[in-house]
Amino acid sequence: MKINCDMGESFGLWQLGCDEQVMPYLDMANIACGMHASDPVVMKKTVLLAKQHDVMIGAHPGYPDLQGFGRRFMAMEKDELAAFFIYQLGALQAICQSESVTLSYVKPHGALYNAMMKDDDVFLALLSALNQYNADLPLVVMAVPDHRRYQDLAATYGIQLWFEAFVDRAYDDSGRLTPRSVSGSSLTTIEQIEQQALMLIEEQAVISLSGQKIAIHADTLCIHGDGPLSLPTAQVLSARLHRQ
Repeated sequence: MKINCDMGESFGLWQLGCDEQVMPYLDMANIACGMHASDPVVMKKTVLLAKQHDVMIGAHPGYPDLQGFGRRFMAMEKDELAAFFIYQLGALQAICQSESVTLSYVKPHGALYNAMMKDDDVFLALLSALNQYNADLPLVVMAVPDHRRYQDLAATYGIQLWFEAFVDRAYDDSGRLTPRSVSGSSLTTIEQIEQQALMLIEEQAVISLSGQKIAIHADTLCIHGDGPLSLPTAQVLSARLHRQ
């Protein structure tokens, strides 16, 4: 199981996260592409940092919403959404190419990610756009109990899915993330995070906020790079997954 983290989310003089400290512990870096966060300089710096530590690079496209950090839903027509999506992939791909590294996968950010998991029209629009851009790029989606339904939809576009679970967010009884507006939606201690990570690694399951055990299949575990516990979380996961 691989460790992934949202990275490169600074912008100009505004700094977010501790990318240089966290990167050595990762397998996968989801690099912001300039719409919800980041800029060309930050993108290039983050690509070089991933290259330095031999970390797989993924595009992290979001809604064009710098002020809201991409966490606000935006109603967009299919063609408009596809254009913004492909634009961001192309921007990061160009930087990767200039530094002789490979863009390896795609993981939507924030509200776009949530919309993709809730609305099949959004999910299908992204699958279609990715198929047009590069069908060989896997799409990272949420590990949910009904994951095979998403696999079947993706297969019609020739897209491989990688399923991710979250070690620092609480789950509801449907096996999906509890909304951030709900009390307890984020895990606030490294002990809680480690406990959830261990259950995901060893049992492919989580305990919901109400105490139910929910089985979910995950290929990768996600850390939120903007979280206050991103570094100790990365260190704990790396140790548990036998990385140095």
